[in-house]
Amino acid sequence: MKKILVTGGAGYIGSHTIVELIASGYIPVIVDNLCNTSTENIHGIEKIIDTAVKWHNVDCTDKIAMDKVFTKEGRVEGVIHLAAYKAVEESVLKPEKYYNNNIGSLKVALNCMQENEVKNIVFSSSCTVYGKPDVLPVDENSPFKKAESPYGETKQICEEMLKADTSNSVALRYFNPIGSHP
Repeated sequence: MKKILVTGGAGYIGSHTIVELIASGYIPVIVDNLCNTSTENIHGIEKIIDTAVKWHNVDCTDKIAMDKVFTKEGRVEGVIHLAAYKAVEESVLKPEKYYNNNIGSLKVALNCMQENEVKNIVFSSSCTVYGKPDVLPVDENSPFKKAESPYGETKQICEEMLKADTSNSVALRYFNPIGSHP
């Protein structure tokens, strides 16, 4: 079975992603420092899948700690990078926090992937990359406009980093990632 590292895997989107990866026959490994969530989500995942899930309590901007995760896990098929700060309003008040974490965590993930010959990444982006679009509705071919928040700008910068990288990447630009598991 193929192993997938899921950064931010204990968060809202991450926990649902873990359940679906298990259902699809993958071995998910959570990498999450719980800054936006708690172990309750991990326990919730385990209750749904009826088994323990592997979890590393690691800050994804910490290159040394991330190196250890990649070394310990061995062969990894891909990364689903969900780890990021996500509050638009807070990003306006604390932009440096968002730049350091959101861009820094992707930079570390891409470096670790390159060093460990991991070629596949799914990136959690946002509809905020479109800024204030000229035409609605937008689609993936719509141009980026000036971001309306530091959060949106971090997502734009991260997508540009992915375009410049040699990995196989997909960016998911969520508009409303809400729902619940039965």
